Amino acid sequence: MLTAIPKPAPPAARELAKVDTVTELIGNTPLVEIRSVARGLSPGVRVLAKLEGFNPGGSVKDRAALRMIREAVRTGQLRPGQTIIESTSGNTGIAIAMIGAALGYPVRLVLPSNVSEERKGIIRFFGGDIVYSNPMEGSDGAIRLCREIVGEEPGIYFKPDQYFNPMNSQAHYETTGPEIHRQTGGSVTHFVAGIGTGGTVMGTGRFLKERDPRIRVIAAEPDAALHGLEGLKHMASSIVPGIYHEEDLDLKIPVSTEDAYEMVYRLSQEEGLLVGQSSGAALDAALQIARQLTHGTVVTVFPDFGSRYMTTNLWTTWKEKLDVGNLDFSI
Repeated sequence: MLTAIPKPAPPAARELAKVDTVTELIGNTPLVEIRSVARGLSPGVRVLAKLEGFNPGGSVKDRAALRMIREAVRTGQLRPGQTIIESTSGNTGIAIAMIGAALGYPVRLVLPSNVSEERKGIIRFFGGDIVYSNPMEGSDGAIRLCREIVGEEPGIYFKPDQYFNPMNSQAHYETTGPEIHRQTGGSVTHFVAGIGTGGTVMGTGRFLKERDPRIRVIAAEPDAALHGLEGLKHMASSIVPGIYHEEDLDLKIPVSTEDAYEMVYRLSQEEGLLVGQSSGAALDAALQIARQLTHGTVVTVFPDFGSRYMTTNLWTTWKEKLDVGNLDFSI
């Protein structure tokens, strides 16, 4: 279905403010309406997605990383000369490496060896040092190895501990939630987000429910322990993050890897949006909710763009469908 192309905004409206450091560019990401993929919904229902790939580090994790590091500097937990260390599946590591470079802190990151080559490369380009954990143990293996490293050399490292640091969800309470409420004119009725650390769904959901207790907060998670959705956790088989409180959710929706991937492919071909697999999972869950409604505004979060997953199964297994033959996605 063809839609009218909106006229560009006047130059004054599009002009970006001058900033003194890259960290000031974090947040205030755009919200886009999903139209073609959401065809068939009731006329009174809209599905909107927040495009977190527009953050300078390329993902929603910029928000939490900045809030955790700022709080650590303020309280003296992070001191000059210390190294910031964290376990990550990639995006938080990229955000910490970027912020560490901007603020002058060395960064060491522990991540499963099977995360995408693009994310490994971006971390290195920001000057981050990488330690690889067992790929079969996923993010939990990275958590355990990171704890071992910190324990062996106490005092050298500051660990933000994204899974247990309340500043993770606080970042979304202070920024993501207010942005969504403002961008929708307060019309949001349902908020859907994937579960990684839980920070996005917990913090954003808390803010929105304080504005209107009728807003439903829904989490999307992989439907099995073994899955291909990088960055997301299957809670029943994982170390449960300390900042994640399932009792604060209205609903949790399981999404298969196949359904999430198919949603990613459709977004690229029908909406012109190239996103990662966790975005596909979030939209699949959001559409499950939207199809049940006659009126409402369903908002979800696309944590990043798809360019950092070109060497993963998300795209390499779909080359034939794209008719790209032997195109090399490696960096």
